[in-house]
Parts: sequence; structure tokens; C-alpha cells
Amino acid sequence: MAKYDLGNVFKGVGYAYSRPFHWKGQQWNDLGITVLFTGGTYLVDAPISDYMRGIKEDVPKVIRDYGFEYGSPANNYMITGAVYLTGLIIRDEKLRRTGVLLISSATAAGVLQQFLKSAVGRARPLSGYSKDTYNPLWAGDKDFHSFPSGHAILAMTNAHAIAKQFKNKWVKGGIYTLGAIPAVSRLWEGKHWLSDVTLSLFISIFTVEAIDRYLDSKYDKKYNDNAKKVSYNLNFGPGQIGISMRF
Repeated sequence: MAKYDLGNVFKGVGYAYSRPFHWKGQQWNDLGITVLFTGGTYLVDAPISDYMRGIKEDVPKVIRDYGFEYGSPANNYMITGAVYLTGLIIRDEKLRRTGVLLISSATAAGVLQQFLKSAVGRARPLSGYSKDTYNPLWAGDKDFHSFPSGHAILAMTNAHAIAKQFKNKWVKGGIYTLGAIPAVSRLWEGKHWLSDVTLSLFISIFTVEAIDRYLDSKYDKKYNDNAKKVSYNLNFGPGQIGISMRF
């Protein structure tokens, strides 16, 4: 079982990376929405960053600590590994599949964000540079390692993969809230801009959705036999921009 599952982890990562070569109308529409919304948040990066960094000391330390620790790669793989090993030990295919989904999604999205950070070389808010400062093909200075957010990607990847296991909207809401805290924490810590976190959200969701579809063909046990679909609703108004996503 472990050999089979490990193979699906690597194949799932490869499947996620191959999807752009198979995109059709809906997928190109998803890309357009991602670019549109990330660009919209880019316009308000500076004032949002100033505000969030200003309220940092008002946030309870326990929440700030949670935001940092949960989104770190080491802790992320401890959690996802524990989920998988539990399923392997008790021979529960559904839990094994969940573990494979968590590990492969975190790996695929995590490697992608590392590549993007290095290639884009965007300055972090705490660097003192503006949101428009870039040092492409990053050469080692972590002040230019902002776009997108690794903590946000890992936390939201976990949240989306786990929330899919439940139907109750209150349980789902609680899981997404816990996953959102590390993303928001990057704003008040001055590590990332709002647009960094926004792109991270989209990367997390699309990666999990792609790999989950791949795993449908590899495991008999499914959860929530609902159609797997993500829908969007964009809202614009004076001084505001918003998006609602339904999973």
C-alpha cells in the first residue's frame, strides 16, 4: 500500500503540472479570473499592508504564533504525514487517499511557489522597498522573495483538502478559517503583500482540485459524492473589490 500511495504522490504532482497543456474554455476562464483578481488586489497592496502591519500588536500572540507555525514547511509535512501514516496503519483507504492528496498537493504547490519567488524576485513589505520593486531571478536576498506566499499556500492547501472531506458548512467554515489565519498573518508580519496571498489562494485551490480528480481514478473510496466544481462570483463597487468562491 505504501509503495502504491507513494507512486500516486509523485504521479499526482506530475498530473498537476501537466494540466496547463490540457486547458480548455473553463480553465482559461479560471486563469483570467485569477489574473483579474490578483491584479485588483495589487492596486491596494500598499494601503492594506500599512493597515495590517499597524494592527500587528493588537493581534493576540497565540494567534500570531499559530499563523507562523502552521504554515511552515516542517510542521506542514508533520501534519500531512501523520494523516497518511494513520490511514496506512489502520488500513483505511479513505484516510490514505486524504494523506496522499495532502502530501502531493503541498509538494506540487510548494515547489511551484519556490520557483515563482525566485523568478519574480518581488520585494517584501518589510524590506522597505515599494510593492513595485523587483529583483528577477533571485540570487539569495530573501528581501526579494515575496511573490507568492509559501505559508499561505501550504496552509490553504491543507485546509481545502481537509474541508473536502466534510459536508457540514460550519465544519468547512471552521477549517477554512484555521487555514486562512497563516495567510493573513503574512500581512501583519510584513512578509507578503495582499496580492501575494491572493495568488497563493488560487494556486492552492486549483492544485488540490487537479490532484483530487487524478486520485479519483486511483482509489475506490470517495468522499462527498457531490460533483467537484468550483464556482466564482466577483463583486465590484466604490472603494471595494470582492470574490466569493463555492466549493
